[in-house]
Amino acid sequence: MKKKLLIDLIGLLLIALIVVVGYKLSPLLMPQADTVVHPDPGCDLQRQSCAVELPGGGRVELKASPLPIPMVKPFTVMVRVEGAEVRAVEVDFAGIDMNMGLNRPRLEARGNGEFVGEATLPVCITGQMDWQATVLLSTSGGRIALPYRFAAGGGN
Repeated sequence: MKKKLLIDLIGLLLIALIVVVGYKLSPLLMPQADTVVHPDPGCDLQRQSCAVELPGGGRVELKASPLPIPMVKPFTVMVRVEGAEVRAVEVDFAGIDMNMGLNRPRLEARGNGEFVGEATLPVCITGQMDWQATVLLSTSGGRIALPYRFAAGGGN
C-alpha cells in the first residue's frame, strides 16, 4: 500500500515538474510581444523587401537575400529600423501548418538601425510550405512583433 502511494506521489511530482518546465520554456517556443503590428499582406518577401510603419512613429523593413528564399541553404536576413530605438532584433521562422522546430536567429547590430543575420529554412517533404517570419523588436517600451507570411519551396 505504501509503495503504491509513493509511486503515485512520484508520478504527480513528475507531472508537476513537466508543467513548470513547459511554462518556463514557453516564451522560447512562442514569441511573446507587447504590441503586434501587421504588415501589408500583399507584400511578398519572396520577391522584395517589405516595410511597415510602427505605432508612435518609425519604420521597419525586412529583407532576405538571395530571392526567392531558398530551402535548406543559408540566406541573409536584414532588418532596417528607422525612427525607433531598438536594442535587439530576432526573426522567428515558423511553419504555418506544420511545426518545423525552433528557428529564431538573433540578428547582429551593424549600426544605423541595420541588423543582419543568417537563417536556414528546413525542407518540407510536401514541397511548398507556408511560413511566418515574425520580426521581434526589443525596445524600451516593450517587445514589438511584426508577422510576415510567405510561401517557400515547390519551385520558388
